[in-house]
Amino acid sequence: MSLDTPQSPSPSTDPSTHPRRGNRSGGRAARHAARAAKLSDDMRPIRPGMSGGTYKPLTEADVARIHDAALTALETIGLADAPPSGVTIMTEAGAVLGEDGRLRYPRALVEDMLAKACKDVTLVGREARHDLDLSGTRVHYGTAGAAVSMVDVAGNAFRDSTLQDLHDAARITDVLDNVHFLQRPMVARDILDNLEMDLNTIYACTAGTTKHIGTSFSDPSHVGDCLEMLYMIAGGEDAFRARPFMSNSNCFVVPPMKFATESCETMEACIRGGMPVLLLSAGMSGATAPSTTAGAIVQAVAECLAGVVYVNAMAPGHPAIFGTWPFGLDLRTGAMTVGSGEQALLTAGCAQMHGFYGLPGGAAGGASDSKMPDMQAGWEQMCSNVMAGLSGCNMVYEAAGMHASLLGFCHESLILGDDLIGQAQRCVRGIEVDDETLALDQMAEVCLGTPDKPAPGHYLGTDRTLSHMERDCVYPALGNRMSPKEWAENDRPVLVEGATARKEAILATRSGARFDAALDGALRARFNIHLPA
Repeated sequence: MSLDTPQSPSPSTDPSTHPRRGNRSGGRAARHAARAAKLSDDMRPIRPGMSGGTYKPLTEADVARIHDAALTALETIGLADAPPSGVTIMTEAGAVLGEDGRLRYPRALVEDMLAKACKDVTLVGREARHDLDLSGTRVHYGTAGAAVSMVDVAGNAFRDSTLQDLHDAARITDVLDNVHFLQRPMVARDILDNLEMDLNTIYACTAGTTKHIGTSFSDPSHVGDCLEMLYMIAGGEDAFRARPFMSNSNCFVVPPMKFATESCETMEACIRGGMPVLLLSAGMSGATAPSTTAGAIVQAVAECLAGVVYVNAMAPGHPAIFGTWPFGLDLRTGAMTVGSGEQALLTAGCAQMHGFYGLPGGAAGGASDSKMPDMQAGWEQMCSNVMAGLSGCNMVYEAAGMHASLLGFCHESLILGDDLIGQAQRCVRGIEVDDETLALDQMAEVCLGTPDKPAPGHYLGTDRTLSHMERDCVYPALGNRMSPKEWAENDRPVLVEGATARKEAILATRSGARFDAALDGALRARFNIHLPA
């Protein structure tokens, strides 16, 4: 339970109403202190990498038909616009270049490359405690996107995002228990030179968090300098290759069914440099992907399977995330939608396909079309975050902070998202059923009593209730559970104002991820770093 959450005595916690509780070791104050202390990982009710997969929107027959349709699309339609290097890599592996310039993929080739693909990817942090095991249906939540604006909750307005905003997002993410990784959530629009923007993005993120980071590069020619910076931060090229704490988020396709030439060249350079890659297909249902949910999933799967062939023909077993990211479209207006029930189904269906292939996968969940962290944002973010987790999506991107259909990012919403994702993770954990949790002995003790103790008639304050209190329940840090009377007595706290106060407290302290003076000096001597020292 967070110390930030006001707690008032109630009949269930007031020792005067339960005299026997005074006999317990340490008394009420000690128990409150124990609950306020940070739990060890094995005692926490939720933690990174819990297994989902209990929700399956697709039947086994549905999955098989989607797989077959994706293979047919690759064999008969294929993809256009691969760079010359990619054409060579894939045709030497068995892809067929048609007279129309499209690469087509025999089914046997796809199956061979799936067999070579890395199934047990771990995305590492600069600190090992942040490593993310993506095997099976283990679920992790984090940020993502390329928002161009910051949400100003105080002014109910938007402004251009800056490098400082990005650094602050990394610093906030670093201390949030339920936001497990940082993929660059916004663009530093105050840096006009694209190479300097890419380099400063790396610096701002790594100086803000030791969790795993994902980023994109503006041009293939930038990768060399960016890798040099990463190698310096890691302590050398070999050290980075052994523990690559940053991955390349790569939109290697331009739906429908075309390669993004420069992004493919970037991907090749990142693979050579030892970076894991996110193979990201982001079609928009009804515009750049079929309007049906099943059709959008088929196209995303086909495009990502082409990416699997590409990567493993070049470097068998290189760590790659199967990044099916189809989005929705409001067909009334043509506006992109990310906060709908349809989006939640798209993500859950994609996660089920990741599981079918046994590949580490990621999809978008938790973003909102709302412009501010309001009730609309809450229902939109919760819906897709819960469904993504229950479906066993390894990497749930956009899970916190993203608004305005990916155009705006909000620090306060990132903080509120920590609470929201905590509740989503509790849904992922599910219900444990064993002799202890069935609680028949508890029921007998409470209802019948024992020879030396009368039946209390309730479970409040029992040893079992207290021992499970922190292990089974997720308590919000900012979410308000006061009675109206307590709320009024505590000056009527407002949720967003609480998030702003926590943001200011986090940013008032120096980031634990900042570099030592020698490394920071070396980076500043080699690169034009825009953040102050």
